[in-house]
Amino acid sequence: MSEKQYGYYIEGTSDFCITNPDIPRNWYNYLWNDNYITYTSQASAGESLLQDRLGIRVKLVRDRGFFIRENEDSWGIGGLPVDEARDNYSCVHRRGQTDLSTEKNGILSTVSIIVPHEAACELWRVRLENKSDKSRTIRVLSFAGSDFDAPYVRQGYNTDASCFDEESKILYQSKRIKLTDMKEVGRAYGFMGVTGGCDAYAGAYNAVVGPYGSFAHPACLKKGGLNSEVGCGEKLMYAMEKEVTLNKGEIRDIVFIMGIAFSMEEAKDMCDTFTNPEVFEKESNIVLEKFKTEVDSVHIETPDEMLNNMFEWLKHQSNMGSRWARVRHNGYRDICSDTDCLACINPSLALERFLRILSYQDSSGYAPRTFIDGQIQPNNFADNTVWLNFTASSIIKELGRRDILDIIVPYNDGTEGTVYEHLYRSVDYLYNFKGLHGLVKIWGGDWNDCMNKVGMQGKGVSVWLSIAWYRANKFFSELAEIYGKEDDVKLAFERGEEMRDLIEEYGWDGEYYIDAIDDRGVKVGSHTCEEGKMFLIPQIWAVLSGVSRTGREVQAMESAEKYLYDPLGTVISSPAYTKWDPNIGWMTLKHPGIHENGGVYLHTIAWKIAADAMLGRADRVEADIETILPFRNKIVAGRAEPYIMCNSYFGKQTGYRYGTPGQSWRTAAGQWFQKSLVNYVYGLLPEMEGLSVKPCLPPSWKTASIDKEFRGTHYHIRYENGGTNVKAIYVNGEAIKGNILPLIEGDVDVLVVTE
Repeated sequence: MSEKQYGYYIEGTSDFCITNPDIPRNWYNYLWNDNYITYTSQASAGESLLQDRLGIRVKLVRDRGFFIRENEDSWGIGGLPVDEARDNYSCVHRRGQTDLSTEKNGILSTVSIIVPHEAACELWRVRLENKSDKSRTIRVLSFAGSDFDAPYVRQGYNTDASCFDEESKILYQSKRIKLTDMKEVGRAYGFMGVTGGCDAYAGAYNAVVGPYGSFAHPACLKKGGLNSEVGCGEKLMYAMEKEVTLNKGEIRDIVFIMGIAFSMEEAKDMCDTFTNPEVFEKESNIVLEKFKTEVDSVHIETPDEMLNNMFEWLKHQSNMGSRWARVRHNGYRDICSDTDCLACINPSLALERFLRILSYQDSSGYAPRTFIDGQIQPNNFADNTVWLNFTASSIIKELGRRDILDIIVPYNDGTEGTVYEHLYRSVDYLYNFKGLHGLVKIWGGDWNDCMNKVGMQGKGVSVWLSIAWYRANKFFSELAEIYGKEDDVKLAFERGEEMRDLIEEYGWDGEYYIDAIDDRGVKVGSHTCEEGKMFLIPQIWAVLSGVSRTGREVQAMESAEKYLYDPLGTVISSPAYTKWDPNIGWMTLKHPGIHENGGVYLHTIAWKIAADAMLGRADRVEADIETILPFRNKIVAGRAEPYIMCNSYFGKQTGYRYGTPGQSWRTAAGQWFQKSLVNYVYGLLPEMEGLSVKPCLPPSWKTASIDKEFRGTHYHIRYENGGTNVKAIYVNGEAIKGNILPLIEGDVDVLVVTE
């Protein structure tokens, strides 16, 4: 199976064109601004929500439908029904817009979906072209399911009502709401409108889809269209029809809006503004340019053209994750880590995002798991604060700005401190958060959310988190030295050496590092275990951190190849758990081969690329890249979006699901893959002195290049011969000593000769 069956990158762009709506699963595109996010697939599937600063959410769209009616005939124009006969179909996902085009019965239609750069709404422009030899009068039907009212539950209560404003031609629902910054309870309005007003509408699910219909086969199509009635005491919906007469060869645009407002006046203003086709075109240009500009400072060229195009989407995925985390909630670690990845692409934007996430940290130094539903929620996770120093280091070194450490940022209790104080408290908190053997407590979970029972008695520890703390403390020590805090540098060194000794004594299992020790003192991820004998991430992080004095990290990575190899990719743990273990937790409830329980977790593969590059294992870097790429992995190809990363590939224990992907977009796999390529494969690591070059290129990359903006310098860096050993570096034709590129304002040509 090949991705070529379903689509291709449009030549000269990173836009991906899907040529058949009937593919193995929905392939999505995410569209967002700072307050509103939505997503859509090649068949119009998707959801949307508005969110305030503490994660209170107003949900609006739940899937969409687009149809044309002409007399007794009707057909879909948004990908549904997927098996419908058409003359032509395409879905083009762009970074900021999706275009769904259908040609049938002499009408070419294109539904373009965007989120404006600021407003809490999404816009659907329907462009119609009459390609027949006569005038045509058609009706365009657009509708959306919604959870603005209560979700539908069979035999449950749906007691809300929808309304239609005859003057403005707006269909709407309203409900009482209190967002974080509201002084008192107010009202929110979910609404729909269309250019020039609709010719018919419906506000109830049964009036559109019917009790036995579907979004692909809405009952209203067989009943002559919408009934122009609102809904009351049943599941609500938004649906409108617009009649359009097209002369031969004529092209016409109409724009539907789905939005959230906090007064009817605001809803009417938004509708008046955004249903104007000229405004849509303007917003489309703004959004496309905005997303391009935000990640345009780095480009790569490899022998793999599809990887080059995918890299443009990986940057976009970092941008989305840095602002919206995993979308389902606002994970602290997720935003922080994704912002770290964004730093090598756009450090100024990363700084803005970093200061925001820093403000949710406790004054104790602890950081919560998430903020959602108006609350900051710890959720008993221990690791969230460890990510702060990684992110701060990347941003400060990219920008070369010591003064960032002086910026005052509030804590979540209203007190405040400098960025430096936030970072100090981060490592200090975890240093003092100790359990068995003096290692860092795991509490209700570390990076592995599903190990939620290992340390709830307050004794269990995470060997991985202790290693990650060692790395964070090392980064903090570097920042303390930059800041001139010699006492803190000394303290960090002493603490680091202490933790290092404990990890080596209690974390080493003979051939590799264990993952944790539970409240009973029983090892997790040890050869002594019946199941879950080895975990991948402690081995990777032993390399990333440099925690071992004796080179154990090399043996650990060799053991990972020995015990965790699968043709699908290096699995995250093995053997998978087959029964519930109350001393480990949710991980053991997952079916073997799924996610953390023995699956190929792509976030860890992205980390592994960095670790293998640091060890100079160029052949393994190449194999890792082949594994992670959905269009190069022979088992996965054709089953996952070829332009964006998924969180995992399911293991062989899942039977028919073997090699199928987990969810796309909502993962750090793409973000860390992007970072690993820039920082470790191309080897461009920021230092206060400048940009260092320490590459580890796949051997087959005999030539490769990267363009990167860095502190006012535009580097065009070419690599020759692949591999990891740098023979010489030439800057504007002159050989330089060392591996730090000089800062020269403007364009600079660099040649890196490797072997």
